[in-house]
Amino acid sequence: MTAPDLVLAGEFPAADHVRWQHLVERVLRRTDAVPDGYDRPVEDLLATTTYDGIQVKPLYTAADPAPATGYPGLAPFTRGSRPDGHVAAGWEVRQRHADPATTARDVLADLENGVGSLWLVVGAAGIPIADLGTVLADVYLDLAPVTLDAGPEYRAASTELLTLIADRGIPHADAVGTLGADPLGHQARTGDPADLAELAAHVAETGHYPRLRAVVVDGLPYHQAGGSDAQELGAALATAVAYLRALTTAGIDVDTAIGLMEFRFAATADQFLTIAKFRAARRLWSRVVEVVGAKPVGQRQHAVTSPAMLTARDPWVNMLRTTLAAFGAGVGGADAVTVVPFDSAIGLPDAFARRIARNTQAVLLEESRLAGVIDPAGGSWYVESLTDDLAKAAWAWFTEIERAGGLPSALTSGLVADRLAATWAERERNLATRADAITGVSEFPNLAERAPVRAPAPPAPTGGLPVHRYAEAYEDLRDRSDRTLEEAGARPKVFLATLGPVAAHTARATFAANLFQAGGIETPNGGVITSPEEAAARFTESGATVACLCGSEKSYAELAAPVVEALKAAGAVRVLLAGKGHRESGVDGHVYTGCDAVAVLRDTLLTLGVPA
Repeated sequence: MTAPDLVLAGEFPAADHVRWQHLVERVLRRTDAVPDGYDRPVEDLLATTTYDGIQVKPLYTAADPAPATGYPGLAPFTRGSRPDGHVAAGWEVRQRHADPATTARDVLADLENGVGSLWLVVGAAGIPIADLGTVLADVYLDLAPVTLDAGPEYRAASTELLTLIADRGIPHADAVGTLGADPLGHQARTGDPADLAELAAHVAETGHYPRLRAVVVDGLPYHQAGGSDAQELGAALATAVAYLRALTTAGIDVDTAIGLMEFRFAATADQFLTIAKFRAARRLWSRVVEVVGAKPVGQRQHAVTSPAMLTARDPWVNMLRTTLAAFGAGVGGADAVTVVPFDSAIGLPDAFARRIARNTQAVLLEESRLAGVIDPAGGSWYVESLTDDLAKAAWAWFTEIERAGGLPSALTSGLVADRLAATWAERERNLATRADAITGVSEFPNLAERAPVRAPAPPAPTGGLPVHRYAEAYEDLRDRSDRTLEEAGARPKVFLATLGPVAAHTARATFAANLFQAGGIETPNGGVITSPEEAAARFTESGATVACLCGSEKSYAELAAPVVEALKAAGAVRVLLAGKGHRESGVDGHVYTGCDAVAVLRDTLLTLGVPA
C-alpha cells in the first residue's frame, strides 16, 4: 500500500496578499489601532521609515520590483565581488590596534588565535611610526596583511612599512595589505583641507605592488557624525570619485587607480540594513567603474562594527550588537570584518575583549558556517527591495555632492556637515523618546552594575565632523548620578506612588522605574497604596522630594487628586503621573510611552538638585 503524498499545509486555503491585508485590517481595527478617517492601506500602519526616508513594509512579495542583480563575481557585483563568495576561505578577520605599549604583544596573540590581518593606527593618534618595525618584528608580512591608519602621516607610515617589506626580501608580488592614505577622511575628521595632488604624487612614486592597496575610502566619519546609511554610502562614493580624478590626472591609468582602493563601511546591529548596505555599495561602485570606462571589478570592502552603537554602560550588551553587525556584514559580502571590542567605549580593550571580538567571527565562520553560502540574502524580496531603495538614496546624495563641486568642496562649504546634523537631530529625537531603544541604557538599565575599568585610549583626531555615540545623552545623565552617589553617599531618587493593588499598578510602575533609572535615578515604591495618608507616609519614609503616581485609570480617577494633595503637603516639590490623562488632578507633569525621556530626566535631576 502506497502512502498518499503529503502536501504541506494542504488543508489550509491558499494564501494571497489580499486575504492577508483583510486579516491585518481586522486585527488592527479590533485593537483601535486604525485612526478615524484613515484612508490608506491599513498595512501601512505596520511600516517603518529609515533615516533615508525608505519605507520598510511589513510584507514583501515577488510583486515588489527590484532590478536584476546579476551573478556573484560579475557586474554589477550586487551579489558579491567574487564568483565563489566566501566559500573558499571565508572573509578576512581583521583586528584593530592603537596602543603603543601593548600592540607588539597583542598582535601575536591575535594572529595565533584566528585573526588574519592587522589594522594599525599609527602616528600621533596611536603607534609611533618609528616603532612599526618593533611592533611587526615577528609578523610574516607576506602572510598577514597590514592595514595602516596614519591620518596626515600616511606618507611616512607607508614608507616605513614598504621599507620593512623590502628589508625582509619580500617580492613586490607577495606584499599584501593597505597603506591607508585617506586625506579626505582626515579632512572630514579634523577640518584640515585635503591635498589630493600630494596623494596622487605619493601613490605614483610608491611603485607597483599588485596585492597592496594604497588608498582607503572611509565612510566611518559620516556614520559616526550621526549620518544615515545612504549618507555614508554617498559620501564614500564621492570620496572615491575625488581620489579617482586625482590619481588619473597624475597619469595613473584608471584600472590601476581603481585597484588601489579599499572601502570601509560601518556595520550596525540592524542586520538587514547592513546586508543591504554592502550589497548596494558594490552596485554603486560598479556603476562608477562602468561610467569611467574601466574594466568591471568588484569593490574591496572592509566592514567595521559601528563605534556609534557601542555603550559605556552595560557594555556586555555590546557583544550582542557586534555579533549582529558582523553577521550582517558577512552575509552582505564584506571582504574583511573588524569587530570592535565590547569595551572600546570605555578605553583601551583588554585581552578578554579582543578575544571575544575575534571569537565572534570564529563562531560565525567555523560553527555557523556563515561563509558556506554565496550571497545568503540574495533572492529575498525584502533584501532585494531594500538594496535597491538604499542604492537609489545613496546615488541621489552622491550626485548632490558632485553638483556642489565634489566632496572637498562639500566638506568645506558645510553641506555635508549640515545634512548629517539634520539626520543626527532626527536620530536624537528618536533616542530621547526611546523609539530607538538602547538595551541596558535607555531600556532595562542596571544601576547596580560594576562597569569594567580600562586604560584611556589615545585621543582621536577632532575639529571636523562631530563624533557621536547613540547612548551619549543617557550616559551623561548616569554620570551625573554617579557623581552625586560619590559625593553625597546616595543616588537621586523619585518615589513611585503605586496606587491600588499590584495588578493595577505594576505595568505603569515598571515603565516609570525603567524610565527614571535610565537617568541614574532610584525608584523606591510604596507597595499597595489605598489612601492619601498611606501615600504621604511612605513618601516621607523614602526620603524623596519628587514623586510619580503609578496606577490604573480607575485608581487615578479615585485617588490621583487627593494623593497629589497629600504628597505636596508632605513636602513633594514635584509630582508626576505615569500616563497622559488626569491633568485635573494637580500633577506637575506626565511621563508616558513616547515622551521625551531625556528632557524629563534632565528636568528631574535639576529639580533634585543634581548639577549638570
